Amino acid sequence: MKKWLSVALAAMMVLSMTACGTTAQAPAADAETSAVEAETPAADAETAEAQTEAAASGEEGLKIVIVSTAAGVDDGSFIQNCYEGILSFIDSRGGIDTVNDIKEPTGDPAAAVQAVADVVADYDVIVTPGFQFAAISTLAEENPDKKFILVDSFASDAEGNTVVIDNLYGMMFSEQEGGFFAGIAAAMSTKTGKVASVHGIAYESNVNYQYGFASGVNYANKHYGTSAEVVELPAYAGTDITGANVGGNYVNSFGDPATAKIVAETLISEGVDVIFPAAGASGNGVFTAAKEATDVYVIGCDADQFNDGVNGDKNIVLTSALKCMDLNVERQLNAVADGTFQGANELLQVNTDSVSYVTGEHCQLSEEAISALAEVYELVKDGTIVPASNFNGYTPDEFPGL
Repeated sequence: MKKWLSVALAAMMVLSMTACGTTAQAPAADAETSAVEAETPAADAETAEAQTEAAASGEEGLKIVIVSTAAGVDDGSFIQNCYEGILSFIDSRGGIDTVNDIKEPTGDPAAAVQAVADVVADYDVIVTPGFQFAAISTLAEENPDKKFILVDSFASDAEGNTVVIDNLYGMMFSEQEGGFFAGIAAAMSTKTGKVASVHGIAYESNVNYQYGFASGVNYANKHYGTSAEVVELPAYAGTDITGANVGGNYVNSFGDPATAKIVAETLISEGVDVIFPAAGASGNGVFTAAKEATDVYVIGCDADQFNDGVNGDKNIVLTSALKCMDLNVERQLNAVADGTFQGANELLQVNTDSVSYVTGEHCQLSEEAISALAEVYELVKDGTIVPASNFNGYTPDEFPGL
């Protein structure tokens, strides 16, 4: 099962992130450093008091580490959202637990696994956000007393086959559902009738976002009276892990905002006025291009990116497609704490509140678009609508519910 994982692992020479849009550029990696560890900021007085009380009662907290890419836990999106789930768990337990973050700067899968191996003895729980950590299953088997939480990937063996390990929980998300919501929002917000998505590398998660976005645009055109066109630049077409040309607008890096800005500027010159960047740190370039243009808007990705959209007295972020990593990381940490943790590989979707979009004060969509999203949310949740993804056999032009 999932035999294609071995192809993906071999292809990942450099990977900054496997998720999408961030508006904080990853710092330059130190070539001499294989991994950099940072202590959690000093606890405040309230946390210190809780830790003292816990020590007095004999209760021991969990030692947690999050191992990620050079972008680190303040990347403004994917990794930071995972980290926030850890912080929420620690806060809910009165601060008796601790967390350190480690940056593996190269993004190479072998280096990523080695970074975990170097510290596994020192922690109770290891959280690894990113596709490059899929091969930590051997480490999990060799350390049955440790718990592993793998975000955005399933555990795989040396041949790339998906495996289930008792002490490893792997989570992946239906990015196509979040992309679908972004596509609906874009189609119902464009004034020019032209929208686009921009991506990092054509790994499954990014192609899922691309196909989901196009599915949402097509759905809005058919059901809500829009006539939006998804603009793709042939020079930036992506090739997925099977070698198939998937079209789209790919930078071929999750850490190249300069190229992403050029792509976004080209799209804007062709009339695109709403862009969905699912491109890791490359998404910075899309944000910059939109801010420098006139009446161009962005739909955030993975986390609520509204605060990063501030542009003078305006904000360029209409809403954000959400993958709720924080919620699910916290769920698994609670399972570790209460003894109910079980190894599994789970695809998380709308039906577990794991994929969503931003509403409320950080949403600048029209009332009509908000109403449409609420309607399709329920249809995605109950399975009536199944947006196209990289490998589910559907296309943006033909999928259940269209």
